[in-house]
Amino acid sequence: MAGRIITITSGKGGVGKTTTTGNLAVALAQLQRRVICLDLDLGLRNLDLILGLENRIVYDIMDVIEGRVRWRQALVRDKRIDNLSLLPAAQWREKKALAESQIQRLCQDLATDTDFVLIDCPAGIEEGFKNAVRPADEILIVATPEVSSIRDADRVIGLVEGIGKPPPQLILNRLRPAMVSRGEMLSVNDVVALLKINLIGVVPEDTMVISNTNLGMPVTYARHSHAGAEFQRIARRLIGEAVPFAPLEPANWLSRLSDAFSPNRKTLV
Repeated sequence: MAGRIITITSGKGGVGKTTTTGNLAVALAQLQRRVICLDLDLGLRNLDLILGLENRIVYDIMDVIEGRVRWRQALVRDKRIDNLSLLPAAQWREKKALAESQIQRLCQDLATDTDFVLIDCPAGIEEGFKNAVRPADEILIVATPEVSSIRDADRVIGLVEGIGKPPPQLILNRLRPAMVSRGEMLSVNDVVALLKINLIGVVPEDTMVISNTNLGMPVTYARHSHAGAEFQRIARRLIGEAVPFAPLEPANWLSRLSDAFSPNRKTLV
């Protein structure tokens, strides 16, 4: 049985998409699933840094696509977990160097030898986004509780619907409960009501994310990280476990923001 191909996207850059990809990969591997991370952010690769694998790269995705090596030769094995690997992006190539058909074939090949293929999607909604979304069986959208991020996520949802993919699921990142309680940040309920998609995880703001990322140590490894614990819960939900959420905060910004979003998402496509 082929593995599940999951694309992690956001529309807007800087919301923690690559960090989310790396941490979910580690969390799934910790659950004894075989995981291959595929970095499609050509020219701006960072997933290798998140995973602490930058010094182990010999080949990249373009070496595979252009036939210099087989994909198994290009995989970088994680130094901490045997069942986690990375196929890195090319550092000096543009996103247009990859064709959609090439990515489709590669993802199908990768899925034959693993339980999960996690695709780190480039930021934006141009050709790189389309290449990353087309092969996906499932799509996770990472957003932060900010108006600009939610609007970009809404746009991505429309594009995903427009190409006939299953409804994406939402990971809300960098939530600050204290700011929500003061009415200074969108609540979880606000965001879910605006985007109208299934929520699969809420990751709180956590200073350990930055320090661990700088060390090439995904925060999922940290014993006392709130964000790491939530990435582990999301991974358990992905494999079908019924993991309860903490109570959601009451909405308090929704009425002020409803005019910023189209009542008919199809107009955003």
